[in-house]
Amino acid sequence: MLFLFAITWGTVSGWWVIPCLLLGILYAWVLYKQPTNFNNKLGYALATIRAAAVAIIAFLLLSPLIKTVTYQPQKPLVLIAQDNSSSIEKFNPKGTDLKQVTNDLGKLKQTLGDKYDVREVHFGKDLQQGLANNFSNKQTDISSALHQLNEQFVNQNIGAVILATDGLYNQGSDPQYEARNLKASIYTVALGDTTIRRDLLINNINYNKTALLGNDFEIEVQAGAYLSNGETIQLNVTEDGRSVLNKNEPIDANNWQKTILLKLNADKKGLHKFTFSITPVKNEASVQNNTETVYIHILDARQKILLIYNSPHPDIGTLKQAIENNRNYELKVIDAADLSKVKLSDYNLLILHQLQASAYMPLQKYLANSPVPVWYMAGAQTNPADFDLQQKLIKISSSRQDVQEAFAQPQADFNSFTLSDSTLTKLQQLPPLLAPYGSYTAGSTVNILFKQKIGSIATQYPLWAFEDDHSRRTAVLAGEGLWRWQLAEYQTYGTHSALDELISQSIQYLTANANRQRFRVYTAKNVFDESEHVIINAELYNEALALTNTPDVKLDLKDAKGKSYSYQFSRAGQSYQLDAGILAPGEYTYIAGTQIGKQKLSANGQLNVKSIDLEARQSTANHQLLRNISKQSGGQIVLPAEINKLAAMIRQNDNIKTLVNEDKRYNELIDIKWVFVLILALLSTEWFLRKREGDI
Repeated sequence: MLFLFAITWGTVSGWWVIPCLLLGILYAWVLYKQPTNFNNKLGYALATIRAAAVAIIAFLLLSPLIKTVTYQPQKPLVLIAQDNSSSIEKFNPKGTDLKQVTNDLGKLKQTLGDKYDVREVHFGKDLQQGLANNFSNKQTDISSALHQLNEQFVNQNIGAVILATDGLYNQGSDPQYEARNLKASIYTVALGDTTIRRDLLINNINYNKTALLGNDFEIEVQAGAYLSNGETIQLNVTEDGRSVLNKNEPIDANNWQKTILLKLNADKKGLHKFTFSITPVKNEASVQNNTETVYIHILDARQKILLIYNSPHPDIGTLKQAIENNRNYELKVIDAADLSKVKLSDYNLLILHQLQASAYMPLQKYLANSPVPVWYMAGAQTNPADFDLQQKLIKISSSRQDVQEAFAQPQADFNSFTLSDSTLTKLQQLPPLLAPYGSYTAGSTVNILFKQKIGSIATQYPLWAFEDDHSRRTAVLAGEGLWRWQLAEYQTYGTHSALDELISQSIQYLTANANRQRFRVYTAKNVFDESEHVIINAELYNEALALTNTPDVKLDLKDAKGKSYSYQFSRAGQSYQLDAGILAPGEYTYIAGTQIGKQKLSANGQLNVKSIDLEARQSTANHQLLRNISKQSGGQIVLPAEINKLAAMIRQNDNIKTLVNEDKRYNELIDIKWVFVLILALLSTEWFLRKREGDI
């Protein structure tokens, strides 16, 4: 590190130093021009000391600046990222010692450590610190590993990345795109075996997670075969262990791929396990990729939803797409002018999009006499006065027909249902909705999901609210622009998951049975991957049907072998939540119990943990991917036996250099303490010498 400093000036000229010196000399001459008892040498010395002190004091009055410059060298970073997924070991070619590969990668830190800052990580689905050689990860996401490296070392001098992998990934996007974001040379170590083996496999299964009782549903099985020309794919499908379908497909090429369409019947409600298996052939490389299991929830009914609009609006399309993504709901969208063509009593929920209900007497009469849930939506076409008459959740006091932009501000005390943390985070980053201009108030029994944030001001105005008065559940969205949310979320995150979850949870709450159970226990989903934490939720209602979580709730979880595990729920908001951790693959049943007052309540259910064997689906290493990544970044690809050459390659790369960071700082000279020490020392020396000579 190199440190330099210099004196610089603000608004005055540096030539003012000369008048300061002259002032000090003049002051000393006036003070010592009279004859004294000093000898000439001492007199000149005292005058010089006084002149220097006065000149420095005058110099400080000019407010000079001290400029300090620090030069800090930054070694280039060399990041070693090692693939620790099970496919590395499972399909490792003969002659390659993986422990030696790990050791050779570790030696690079010693070899390059003098002029380079070497960091080591390993990855599967996620990035972890250090190198590893257990090859136990069951998923591979190369793109995510590169993205995390780029984020972790952003704005640092990344010189090179050494990526040791077989090029196979089963999670995330194509790593070539993420590699372009790394402004560094990427050197790839080509692990795995490129030899094509004889193999039959199921690449993927496309299916809907729900089906309706009594209906047929389709499943697409993407099957593949290598070096098996002339053989026949024998596909068997079982439902809960019972064979329900067999299908044969001839293989007419050594590199064969086909999507097999199957039609099955939903003949019994509940959660069903469907297993798809391909009969192995002789000398097949791997039979682990011949079987795949999925779970499908067969429902016995749909909730029917009627969306009534006053005039076309892009929000209607957004609502339609989000609702129809859930197979539990059947949606019909109509113009208010066609109300006479539908029977309102056939529907479980009415959504009124910017509709003036008072203009349609049959609808107004039906709403007054029916407990059907209603979701009111306001916007630019809404008349605030009429809107206030339709519902009692949100009142709008407005002096003009106009709109204002309102961002969604989530409320921590909302407890009608629970949105995931990631959804709440995304929703806060979405563009504003357009809400009718005016002042807003909410009823005392209203549960507010979002309040309005207008500009940078967080207001108390409700934006999205719910109410349950025990006879009807009602919701109000006081703004339009859901279509903007959909576009913005897709542009930023590539999905509509947050908006879909928000709309689905809202509708699920509105359409829930008013005579609901007082104690509900349910899982976040029916089927978990074996690498996921199993999350179980619980809700307890008191006699007034208000959520409470005062009593303790316990749960017993039992696997298929009869082994039991006991847990206690944690309190989350007004409800309960249990993280049972990572469970072994299999089927589980659970019984939860609690006591409120003298009444004991219980609930039961089941969940499944699915085994993941994605690493066995692909056996042929993709070294072409590694070549492309290295070429586009200015790096090179090497074999495991050539790892020791990487140090020389990196040293010879002129783009990998030590950077010198220059740090400039300006401080006023008057802030530096040693200047005052110097002035004090000069004046003290003068006083002491004069005192000694008896002049004082």
